[in-house]
Amino acid sequence: MMEIELSEEAQEYGRQAQRALEAAGGDLLAERAEADPASRAALVEPVLAELGAWDLDPRGSADELEAAAAVCRSAGWWAAPCPVAERLARPTDVGPEAAGLVVVADRNPAGALAGLAGVDGRWVAVDLAGRRSWATPTAAPGSSPALTPTRHDAFVVPLDLEPLDEAGAGDVALGLVLPCWTLLGMLDRALDLACRHVQEREQFGQPLAGFQSVQFQLTDAEVERAGVEMMARYALWSIEAGRPEARHDALALRLAAVEAAEVVFRVAHQLHGAGGFCDETTISWLSRYSQPLRRLPFGRSDTQDRLAAALGRAGLTGLFGPNAER
Repeated sequence: MMEIELSEEAQEYGRQAQRALEAAGGDLLAERAEADPASRAALVEPVLAELGAWDLDPRGSADELEAAAAVCRSAGWWAAPCPVAERLARPTDVGPEAAGLVVVADRNPAGALAGLAGVDGRWVAVDLAGRRSWATPTAAPGSSPALTPTRHDAFVVPLDLEPLDEAGAGDVALGLVLPCWTLLGMLDRALDLACRHVQEREQFGQPLAGFQSVQFQLTDAEVERAGVEMMARYALWSIEAGRPEARHDALALRLAAVEAAEVVFRVAHQLHGAGGFCDETTISWLSRYSQPLRRLPFGRSDTQDRLAAALGRAGLTGLFGPNAER
């Protein structure tokens, strides 16, 4: 039987992670990491280590997979400047030296891994075909990855790949789905910030929230966000159930998440006005640090093409497809 609701234990674990990250600095974490990229792991990893997050084995049990997803969502709420999803998705069959997993494109592989020289272990990259490589962050000649400017690139750097094996087919779905939970957390926060803003600001003697056009925009954004949440739960269940279509479900989730992010962040920026693009507002930081999740390993059009190629004429089973689980 299909059960796509997260367990109450997983949800509570996510709430604990969100409170712990708030106590550690909350919105200031991204600012501190941008000022000193080499500190980004130290700002977040000890906080989650105290909760036992790095001991989770998302591949080992459904409960731990759901807990990992909840942690990723909480990390997204605060735009935590650490690749939490990628760390939790680390492969377990290449030895303890694997620090984390990133899904990469076939050409010009890149990842938001700048400033993580202090993380123990090496990064593993996997493409959609399941080819795995050891990934090393690179930077411009003469510069250090730990010191790469991050003002506009949100920690994204090119990756040098050293072929490892072709046994990563089982890594792809998890490597795509957990970052989507991080992006979902960012959509949660962006919509929350927009709602708070229109309730606090007034125009023509009434709160912005009272205008019908504003309500319509927020409704559109919430529909998109809620759709991603439903698909994220389904894709997680698909991995839990060991479905052969899990990779397709992961690609469908990524496409939905990227499309929803365009709507949610557009609405949030519009409702904040010009101030929404200034660093004095949290939505500006959140939007900037959502970009790697929205663009890597591939953006909207590329994701759509890859999903169509993977499906061929078969189509998705999905929640409402003709072959959906009941």
